[in-house]
Amino acid sequence: EGIPDLISVLIGLTQAYLERKLQVTEGAAKGTILEVREEIGLGMTVNVILFDGVLKKGDTIVLGGKEKPIITRVRAILLPKPLDEIRDPRDKFTDVESVSAAAGVKIVAPNLEEALAGSPLYSVPEGENLEDYVKAVTEEVEKIKISTEIDGIVLKTDTLGSLEALVESLRRHEVPVRLADVGDVSKRDVMEALVVKESEPLYGVILAFNVKVLPDAELEANNRGVKIFRSNIIYHLLEDYLNWFKEQQDRRKMEEYRRLIKPAKIRVLPGYVFRKAKPAIFGVEVLAGSIKPRVPLITERGRDIGEISQIQDKGKPISEASMGMQVAISMHKPIVGRHVREGETLYVRVPQEHAKILTSKMRDLLSEEEVKALNEYLEIVRRKIFGG
Repeated sequence: EGIPDLISVLIGLTQAYLERKLQVTEGAAKGTILEVREEIGLGMTVNVILFDGVLKKGDTIVLGGKEKPIITRVRAILLPKPLDEIRDPRDKFTDVESVSAAAGVKIVAPNLEEALAGSPLYSVPEGENLEDYVKAVTEEVEKIKISTEIDGIVLKTDTLGSLEALVESLRRHEVPVRLADVGDVSKRDVMEALVVKESEPLYGVILAFNVKVLPDAELEANNRGVKIFRSNIIYHLLEDYLNWFKEQQDRRKMEEYRRLIKPAKIRVLPGYVFRKAKPAIFGVEVLAGSIKPRVPLITERGRDIGEISQIQDKGKPISEASMGMQVAISMHKPIVGRHVREGETLYVRVPQEHAKILTSKMRDLLSEEEVKALNEYLEIVRRKIFGG
């Protein structure tokens, strides 16, 4: 409700203030291809919006093609009859000799099979240089297409408009694009994605919007493990890829996290020294994080006392002891009373590279106690190196 009134106001304002700017010239026609469509009895046609100039039957026109600009001659100009849409598949068109902008028309001409929806169309006046128009069309199309050597996704769409919209959306989400072009997904596209997949698997994919995947490309993608995302809705295509990207990124992060030595802090329990050396066996309480066999420990003074050999809980070996547990551990290197004292706090020795990754990329995966233990450990290392 109220939309018709709003449109009427906008039309009135346009007529009042934009009349001069909306004037068109009487020269050569300029337009944009909306759709490439095969019509029964007419062959391949293009639906075009003319926004300037006059188009006549017999004019030479230059328009964007999938591989290169197409040069052809207008065989017929068709206008929809009253109350019929230009996209109506029925034969309801009026053949006209010429049409002035602005207008929506259907153009019948030879060699339109490779015409590119979304590309510009120009009519070439008699006596003007045809190559100038070819260059203009090429430049406009190439502004949107992308071909680089960077690690990025491969994007294929049905029109230049959808290509431009998807490229812009991907850039907003900071997704690099290696190849962006119009047309069906080919074996070459799969090979481009494969090159990227070898160095960055998260970008070694193909996004296919409203296009077909050719049989040889489908086979190659399946054999090489190249993932192809397909949809005829831009939002769904982008959402599917970004969700998959996040899942893979999280999985990669967790795999890396599991390989790292994480911070932990334990206290040697007074009165629970079962053996002083070779191996030393004593009770500990886990104050932060978790400990596992083969994890190296240091003292509060920064002394390296070797690795945990075994962990036991109530006389049974266990693979891990987490915060709050009281367990017995055995160690071959230290001597209790000389290297380790009852009541002393010990820390897991986190390799420098692991500590750097944990603090810069994975702090959110650590508990508050683990972060505190890591900071304390790093302070011990700093004091040992620089003194103080």
